[in-house]
Amino acid sequence: MSDAPKTSGMTRLRNYFLTGFIVCAPLAITAYIAWSFIGWVDSWVKPYIPARYSPDTYLPVPVPGFGLIVALILITLIGFMTANIVGRAIVNFGERLLGRMPLVRGIYGSLKQIFQTVLSNKGDMFHQVGLVEYPRKGVWSLVFVASEKETEINQKLDQEGDPLIAVFMPCTPNPTTGFLMYVLKSDIVLLDMTIEDGAKLIVSAGLVAPEVKAKIVTVNGERIDGPLANPPLGAGPQPARSRRTASSRPNR
Repeated sequence: MSDAPKTSGMTRLRNYFLTGFIVCAPLAITAYIAWSFIGWVDSWVKPYIPARYSPDTYLPVPVPGFGLIVALILITLIGFMTANIVGRAIVNFGERLLGRMPLVRGIYGSLKQIFQTVLSNKGDMFHQVGLVEYPRKGVWSLVFVASEKETEINQKLDQEGDPLIAVFMPCTPNPTTGFLMYVLKSDIVLLDMTIEDGAKLIVSAGLVAPEVKAKIVTVNGERIDGPLANPPLGAGPQPARSRRTASSRPNR
């Protein structure tokens, strides 16, 4: 009888601690990342600011974030100047110079295309989350589906009305790495969750899942039964299982 109040009290203390940890940990990690980013930008920008324009010269303590504010202003001014004819001419001249450098032109061109795709509103980014059978039948992996585009890959591997779609299969828990795969459209199970929900699911290794929809995910009218798991980092890519038999594919 005497152990019950003690056990109940310890359980409440544990629950209080876990509740506080859940509240404090995300705030602390977010503040740490933001503070580290501000310090990183300040360390790059502040050395180039003349001493007479820096508040650190007149104050007894350094002002965090002043370098970040200066960087934002400079980037905005560069964008404003680039928007006119003279600015575009200067940028084009600089890009022509970079285009003549064998190693630099490849790096610059790839980075520019990535940033233009991510920051533009052209709809070229991933637009839906889906599932493909990987790495074997009965195991489903989460993928980000790109928009359908006519490419050389589609022309070379034409499947008679069943186009190949580019999908990116991220690795858990780092979604910045993964596999680029071209999968038949009929082999992709499209989900209702958003790209943000899919990214949270990948980063949390399945712990943070979106709310369950009333609609059951099915493929060819049959409910999906099997584990859902993305490949670990370093696992070799394998092609998704095709639902077509070898005899049904056209002879080349």
